[in-house]
Amino acid sequence: MRWIGWFKKQDKRDTPKEADTQPPAGNLSPQHIQQLFHDIHDAQVHELDTGGRKVKLFYIRSFVDQKQVESDIVLPLLHAPDEQAGQKVISEDRVDVTTLQQAEELILQGGILVFDETGNVCAIKKQNQLGRAIESSEQESIVYGPKDSLNERLDKNLTLIRRRLPVASLKSKKWTAGSLSKTSVVLLYMEGIVNPELVRIADMKTKQIDFDVLLDSSHISALMEDHVNSVFPQFQQTDRPDVLASGKVVWLVDNTPFALVAPITFFDLFQSPEDYIHRWMVGSFLRGLRFVAFVAALFLTPAYVAVTVHHYQMVPLEMLFVLMQSRSEIPYPPFWEALLMLLTLETLKEASLRMPTKSGQTLGIVGGIVIGQAAVEAGIASNVMVIVIGISAIASFLVPNYLMTNASKLLQFVLLVLAAWLGMWGIGFGLLWLCIHLHGLTSLGQPYLSPLSPFFASDWKDTVFRAPLSRMRTRPAYLKPLQRMRVTGRKP
Repeated sequence: MRWIGWFKKQDKRDTPKEADTQPPAGNLSPQHIQQLFHDIHDAQVHELDTGGRKVKLFYIRSFVDQKQVESDIVLPLLHAPDEQAGQKVISEDRVDVTTLQQAEELILQGGILVFDETGNVCAIKKQNQLGRAIESSEQESIVYGPKDSLNERLDKNLTLIRRRLPVASLKSKKWTAGSLSKTSVVLLYMEGIVNPELVRIADMKTKQIDFDVLLDSSHISALMEDHVNSVFPQFQQTDRPDVLASGKVVWLVDNTPFALVAPITFFDLFQSPEDYIHRWMVGSFLRGLRFVAFVAALFLTPAYVAVTVHHYQMVPLEMLFVLMQSRSEIPYPPFWEALLMLLTLETLKEASLRMPTKSGQTLGIVGGIVIGQAAVEAGIASNVMVIVIGISAIASFLVPNYLMTNASKLLQFVLLVLAAWLGMWGIGFGLLWLCIHLHGLTSLGQPYLSPLSPFFASDWKDTVFRAPLSRMRTRPAYLKPLQRMRVTGRKP
């Protein structure tokens, strides 16, 4: 065996023009492969002498597992000299190669190209299996329930889902998206349950993706959304396999641990897997508490500004004395006070996220306490404003979906401006606009406010509150499933 270096530094005078470096399409030879991958430092070629017949192996070292190359390809070739090179290597990933484009794609996917003197060419995939171990979810952590989560490996993610749904009706389709990134995208759905119209829309939207680099599932969702200019997420992003086994359409994207789920509704973003582990009364209480917290995070600070600026006569006299005393040394109106405190709070949140885990937690807690106390003592913010901002911040953390939490931040600033301008009338106009906007949204063509609008009475068993599991015998009607009943009617 001897090694050949493909890539040597060339003098600029000997460098061919760009048009000359492109090998002709359809031609497949070792020279064309070398020409195609010139100036790639970790591209390698082996030249083997297998009993009088020479065999060449082409691959990129950073893409393949070097030990598997030696044990599964080189050794079989050296010990079986009387057969053709492509037939000596027995592998389930063996692919016959006929074109130069096919050879390029296979090499860039971790394949080893095998040339023999007879002109037979094949590729064996021995991709370097990089990726994290299966860990618990950090974004959607729960006390009870499964602790596994998705990682960056597409095949492992498929395994986690198929272990939960070990049926042949779990169908999958695979595409390659991104002209440069060549990102693998897999569409999963339950045949016989998911409405074929949803699958058709999902298939159409996935095929229409036209972009050069797609590195994350959020890029895929941004190119498939029905309403690009909305702050509300129209795809649920999750790394929990148990959430993906819900009977909807699922997208798995290679090199990212977050899958996409659609269609979703506004109410789905407040649900947690732990709701179905608790007793139904406890789960209903916690889910209802999330909705109350979301409303408080949106409207509490704007309502305080509206009351103190425009409607102070609505405040009881005893409470009005407290507000006047707390604001007696503040040099600017409540709007600027609230805006300053909100911006400071969001700055602390972002800083704690960017810091290392232990330092970030300390920064968020200590920074909030120190800055809040110092602001009150310096006369920059009032005691009541600090309390209102603190309650709003804590309430926003109750929403289990991070994308919805970010949407509520932006809406809070919009409502704050309307409250300072028009008071409670401004908040009323903002609420009216919000309801109209939500009513016009769709996710994969389905209404975003279902089952409220359009109204499906049977779906309210699992919306704001959760009914006992024994009563949730039907799938959501707004999805128009082919098989509505969850129970099989099988006798024990």
